[in-house]
Amino acid sequence: MCRVFVRMAAHGLFLGFMLLIFAGKTETRLSVKEKLNNEVTPSHRDLAPDFKEKYFKQILDHFNYNSLGNGTYDQRYLITDQYWKKGNGPIFFYTGNEGDIWEFAQNSGFITELAAVQGALVIFAEHRYYGKSLPFGKDSFNIPKVGLLTVEQALADYAVMITELKKELEAQKCPVIVFGGSYGGMLSVYMRIRYPNIVTGALAASAPILSTAGLGDSRQFFQDVTADFEKFKPACRDAVQGAFQKLNTLAQQKDYRRIQSAFFLCKTPSTPKDIHQLNGFLRNAFTMMAMLDYPYSTHFMGSMPAFPVKCFLLLQVACETMLNGTDLMSALRDTVGIVYNSTGQLTCYDLYSLYVECADPTGCGLGFDSYAWDYQACTEIEMCFESNNVTDMFPPMTFTEQQREQYCSKRWGVVPRPGWLKTQFWGDDLSTASNIIFSNGDLDPWANGGIRKTLSPSLIAINIPEGAHHLDLRESNPNDPESVIVARKESEIIAQWVQAAMKESS
Repeated sequence: MCRVFVRMAAHGLFLGFMLLIFAGKTETRLSVKEKLNNEVTPSHRDLAPDFKEKYFKQILDHFNYNSLGNGTYDQRYLITDQYWKKGNGPIFFYTGNEGDIWEFAQNSGFITELAAVQGALVIFAEHRYYGKSLPFGKDSFNIPKVGLLTVEQALADYAVMITELKKELEAQKCPVIVFGGSYGGMLSVYMRIRYPNIVTGALAASAPILSTAGLGDSRQFFQDVTADFEKFKPACRDAVQGAFQKLNTLAQQKDYRRIQSAFFLCKTPSTPKDIHQLNGFLRNAFTMMAMLDYPYSTHFMGSMPAFPVKCFLLLQVACETMLNGTDLMSALRDTVGIVYNSTGQLTCYDLYSLYVECADPTGCGLGFDSYAWDYQACTEIEMCFESNNVTDMFPPMTFTEQQREQYCSKRWGVVPRPGWLKTQFWGDDLSTASNIIFSNGDLDPWANGGIRKTLSPSLIAINIPEGAHHLDLRESNPNDPESVIVARKESEIIAQWVQAAMKESS
């Protein structure tokens, strides 16, 4: 899933506009408790320092007693008992996803706000092979050591951690609610399905459990990215599409110097491979803006102004330039600058260092975390998404099962097993599951890869018309749209689950 952990984006006039935006958007947070009781509690950023960083001795291989015996690694987790009714209140457990756990803890303030209301212990667990939870240190991504990076192993990590920490904290009777966003939301669903004896309920925000299991249309994702821009002003689709077509024409003419000049590239492209990389680099920026189209400035997965999609449409150097058709490519360059050059300090773009192509067409990010996600996209997580310049505004870029197999075999020495995630975790046949909330925002291109309709009284879909990627997990903000404020009433459902579980255990 698209991730760019670099604090970059915007050139020239963009930087000036962004500075005005950042200066004018002070992120004063209101808590859930304030909304319900008109009482002010501290914001999540005020609470963040209260998290204690700890390490848990975790089993390396939960499913093979011979390979590594009972060998362990240090799994990082964050914990705060600031609001916990010790031994009595629930446990809110975040199923960490593909990145440093602090990044998610600092951008999921709703969980802490809810803990203040419900008297919960809060734990954010880091996913194996991400952040500092590297089972084999710097050798973790060597073959075959990377082979212990699976969804099943990660879920077992969380099940063992919850069980042991409950014993240690004398909290055996405290019900556990799991939370997660994006891939973390998928893991929350899987935890409820696989370990219902441990987990009482799950809030899965922006969890694309269908599309990542190979279900649905491979064109859907980039079609939905396009729709995010098109909904605000339809002509922008044509402008972006035209810019990519102009780039393609220059590439066919091998006018590489003009391409370098138009996009401020550090090196002159010289091959079709370089043009393919440029197209991926540009497409990735639009994906990021669509995902993170929040109503206030953020620093999650990169610095973003408020409503970057709307910002894109309003700035003369971007959409209006595209619409009058005078200089489409420079307008495209300035637009992707929102993602790649927020400081305005880059004088040129190094295509191969700012964007790395991988088994996830929406982007793997950079650094060790990108290796881990690339491996997962080569094994269990299926993302054969494509753009085609017909149903979307991007250049034709396929990623078929055959291309995936070729890439993964060369990169990791593995052959993907299509359909395995569906077999393991039920795919769209969830009728016998229970106590799961699926929340999705209409602005999020991942939304249609998840559950959009309520399946039963305890399998509840919440759709947020003005919501971007797991916006409901973020802390309360004065600029929150009404739809996300209403969606956060999911807290009432969670409270009911907790009360029912406590009644059963008493």
